[in-house]
Amino acid sequence: MSRPRSRLANGALGLIAAVALAGCATTAPGAENSDAPAAEEHHEGDTRIAVTYDGGVLVLDGETLDVVGQAELGGFLRVNDAGDHDGHVFVSADDGFHVLDSGLASGTVTFTGEVFDAVAPGHATPHAGRTALFDDGTGEVQIFDTDAVGSGTLPPTDTLTSDTAHHGVAIELADGTTLSTIGTSETRSGVRHLAADGTELARDEQCPGVHGEGALKDEVVIFGCEDGVLVFDAGAFTKLDAPDDFGRTGNAYVTETSSIAFGDYKTDPDAEGYLLSQLVRVDTDAGEISVVDLPGDLRYTWRGVGRSGHDDVIVLGADGTLSVLDEDGALQESWPVIDAWESPTEWQQPHPGLRVVGDIAYVTEPSKSRILAVDLHTGEVSAEATLDVVPNEFVVVGAAGH
Repeated sequence: MSRPRSRLANGALGLIAAVALAGCATTAPGAENSDAPAAEEHHEGDTRIAVTYDGGVLVLDGETLDVVGQAELGGFLRVNDAGDHDGHVFVSADDGFHVLDSGLASGTVTFTGEVFDAVAPGHATPHAGRTALFDDGTGEVQIFDTDAVGSGTLPPTDTLTSDTAHHGVAIELADGTTLSTIGTSETRSGVRHLAADGTELARDEQCPGVHGEGALKDEVVIFGCEDGVLVFDAGAFTKLDAPDDFGRTGNAYVTETSSIAFGDYKTDPDAEGYLLSQLVRVDTDAGEISVVDLPGDLRYTWRGVGRSGHDDVIVLGADGTLSVLDEDGALQESWPVIDAWESPTEWQQPHPGLRVVGDIAYVTEPSKSRILAVDLHTGEVSAEATLDVVPNEFVVVGAAGH
């Protein structure tokens, strides 16, 4: 098994199924950069940013925000950190999970040729040296060593199956067991705990609409529900009920150094738009759940929350501010960083997004084709760039903040 890689700031953003994608992977003319560092010059502080746009993925240097390469791929694309030491990225397309080399170690931005087949690629979850890819179209889970990607050949893979295809997620734990969601194409109800051979050890179906996961300190894992969260700890499930009858958490924002998780929180199932004004706070040590009302008119979408290297909560507001909350949910700092913006009418539409790595917050501003890096100690913009494309989703790979 490969050496585990700690993910300091994990904004556990889920990959949603049912996206219509088309096209095949090609390397853009600018994908090979003669000025890129040789592999032996790579060091642990380097990062790359993979930004999707209509037609491909743009890769930037994480410090300067200079473009280091790009790779073409048609259709609506989603990206996830592959979690390996060489900075690969999973790019979800209509035929599966494509592996993109960000050039972090190799110096070359290109698709490696590895495609993990999937009818509807969903969540990609690296944890404790193993990665689980969930196919929403079949319910199949492919699990493999995290650092085995990037060779150009698919690695040896273990496969688990769900009873029924659904939009789900799975995570393999350090002991070789796996947590995998339960559901159908119409509804989802909970999580199973599976042995390495797929034998069911336990299940809990008290989590309607289960979506998203997050691994916390001591490998406690939470899953979002429409009426609270489901917590897995030391082989047992515990349901923590939301204070509202409908209190949906769909994305978990966690670190592996804290026992406190935050999640997005929605109380009106019929609300239009995607802007939210509350967060849910989950203290897994105390087994308590509470709701944090954000100050003033602060509103956010699921793309706009992250955790810093000090376990603070970082929120990108629709008013254009970047706010820092402590683990109690109290506001510590707030800085204006981009123009005010409105909720997208569809979640796939480009709108501002946030990724936090250590003490740097990366923010996109699609209306200006802009990306910037903000120092979370001072609120100062340490780098910014205007791109030739409209940025949509993005992910940061590398070791900054470790």
